[in-house]
Amino acid sequence: MGRILGLDLGTRTIGIAISDNLEMIASAVETYRFNENDFESALKRVEDIAREKKVYKIVLGYPKHMNGDVGEKALLAESFKDKLIELLNIEVVLEDERWTTKLAQNRLLEFDLSRSKRKKIIDKMAAVVILQNYLDSNKGGK
Repeated sequence: MGRILGLDLGTRTIGIAISDNLEMIASAVETYRFNENDFESALKRVEDIAREKKVYKIVLGYPKHMNGDVGEKALLAESFKDKLIELLNIEVVLEDERWTTKLAQNRLLEFDLSRSKRKKIIDKMAAVVILQNYLDSNKGGK
């Protein structure tokens, strides 16, 4: 048995979350920062964490437009997914992330964090929301 990794991909950061061994709870790992569009660096960081944590599946945020259309960011996620599969030879699932950043922001506001503190952790919190949504909607469906 392994764990599931959750990812929120941006052009300069990738939020990373991981499930517990029972696949019930998603926890933040980190926000990895990289040079704009240096996705090779992001891939390497995800590879390191996936191998260290014995990850058997990755859930990658899929940023569709609100009307469901696939835009440039969603195409970027699809490309990143293909590269992860090639690199790690594990299942990578695209998870609709249209509301995740807003949900993550609302959760952080509840903790009364300053704007600068929220900005530093929003990506990893969005990854937690993406992964938790996946875990909640796939209970018992291993």
